[in-house]
Order: sequence, then C-alpha cells, then structure tokens
Amino acid sequence: MKTPCYYAVFERVSIQAANAVSGPLSYGFPALNGFLGAMHALNRKLSATGMPASLGGVLIANHRCDIQAFQADIFSDAVFIQSRNPIKRNGETAPIIEEGKVHLTVSLAVEVFGHINDIQPQANELAEQLAKLLYQQRIAGGSVTRIGRCRLYPTHQSADVRRRLLPGFVLMNADRKLKIITAELKSGICHKYSRGRLKAEDGEDGEPIPTGMPANPDASQLDALLATAMRYHQPQANGEWHSTGIKSRHGWIVPLPLGYQAISPLFPAGKMQHSRNPDYPACYAEALYGLGEWVFPTRLPETLAGCFWRYAEPQENLYLITQSTDEQGEHYV
Repeated sequence: MKTPCYYAVFERVSIQAANAVSGPLSYGFPALNGFLGAMHALNRKLSATGMPASLGGVLIANHRCDIQAFQADIFSDAVFIQSRNPIKRNGETAPIIEEGKVHLTVSLAVEVFGHINDIQPQANELAEQLAKLLYQQRIAGGSVTRIGRCRLYPTHQSADVRRRLLPGFVLMNADRKLKIITAELKSGICHKYSRGRLKAEDGEDGEPIPTGMPANPDASQLDALLATAMRYHQPQANGEWHSTGIKSRHGWIVPLPLGYQAISPLFPAGKMQHSRNPDYPACYAEALYGLGEWVFPTRLPETLAGCFWRYAEPQENLYLITQSTDEQGEHYV
C-alpha cells in the first residue's frame, strides 16, 4: 500500500441537488460511491494537467444536509420534492424523473501521492488546480457551487486537518459497534470493548447490565443491522409510553451501503441487456450493507490514515469500500 505525502483538504464544499438515495434501503445522504467516483474522476483530470501528483482515498465531513422532501403533517409520510427542470431543447417541459435530492455542505480530505520534493514547491499551485477542476465536475450527481478553500497539508499535520473539519461530523465505519450490538441481541446484556476484547459490561454493583430486550441466541449481524432502524414503544404502569432502541447507547450510527456482491458470472462487453455502458464487461450484483457512524472530528485518531474510504481489491466477487486494506467481508451483510 502506498503512503500519501500530503492531504488535500477541500473546505466547505457546497453541493446542490446531490443524490439523496444511497441504496435500495436507505436515503438521506449520498452513497460513498458518489464521493469516491468524484475523486477518481478528479484524479484523471489532474493527471491530464501533468502535475506530479495523484489522488487516493477520501475522508468525508458533513456540515449541513438539507433533504429536499415535504411532509404535510407529523402523521404523514415524507415525500421527495420532484422537479421538471431543465426544459428540453425544443422548449417543451421535461417529464418528471422520480428521484431524491439533497443540498449539502461538506469538507473533503483526499490523499495525495507523489514525491514530496516534486510536490512541495508546487503545493499552492496544485491546490488551486484541484479546486478549479472540482468546480468542473459533479459529486454524487450534484453540482459544486462553492468551495471555501483548498489547501495541502503534510500528513504529519493531522491535527490541522481535523480542525479544518470543524464543526461537522465525519463518516466512519462502525464494525466494532455492529459486533457489540450483535452480542447484546444474543445475550440481552450490554457489551463493550475493553483492551481490544469484547466483554459484558458490569454496573456499579458488579452485575451485568441488561439491555431491556429479550435475548435471542440466534441473532446475526443482519439482525443487528435491522435492529438499528427499530424503535420499541412500551406502555408503562403510569399510563405513559416508553420508547427505546438498541442504538440509543451507541452514538449516531446508520446503516451504510459499502459495495456490491456479484450474483452472476461476468458477461463480456455488450452481452448483458440494459447495462449502463455496453463497452465494458458487466455482471448482476446486490448491494452490501455495513454499519456507519457519524463522529465529531475531535474523536478521530491522531493518525488519519485509517479514516479514508477507498476501493478494496475485488475478492471472491466482493466489491467493497473500506477504510482499511485489512478489512474482509465478514463484517458486511
């Protein structure tokens, strides 16, 4: 694995009308594919300029997320606001294409590879070039309308990068919390990680702390992932309702699409019907989900190397997006 020499930080990037549907089962924030694809396209444009640098993984910090949806009242379902824009070339009104949109303000930190002696004299010029190129493309289907500032930071200045992400929340993988929740569903007892090991959590009296939900020894990681989307409403003796859920003790966790599992052989170019681009081989695939977590930048590790999302090498028909090259498919469902 190559080691970056700089981090390029795009501060306060305003994205208009990005895709709010991140997968078949979730919405509200663009999928990771939208950001990694944008950085891949940016890297190709950068290489065409002759600059002595290339781009790698991306770290995503969200400052503002405004879903374009409408809810008539608190008892109604929320629906996406649809649009007919733009008008067709002949002046007729375009048909409505049903899709979810979101306006975002995010900060992006991107790995920069190259020889430090080549990049250092051109660091400011490279940052300006990156900002200029990013204005010319889309991110997750949305238009880039503003970039606060783009600047390069040596990798040992991780603290400066974290400060540039404030105030916001960084999207991180939450594999450990998925394991904790799975253990809690199986045992009905609160768990935590201590010195790298998963163990039952004891209260002040030394007794295990119950989760308040019945134990299910057959619970799997898929059950844990579904449980994060559930709320339980229980009537109390005083006539009031008590609401609880498995995720209430685990911070801001969310189901997260993390790639694809191929479910068919790879067809040669032009053989599969209705493929997006018939010039390339294609196969049928299903989305893979894991657990993600929104983390305040001050809680990030001192070394940011493990916080960048990257495409992993395809293995056993798995096309994964991970924050570490060591991750395997065992944490995904």
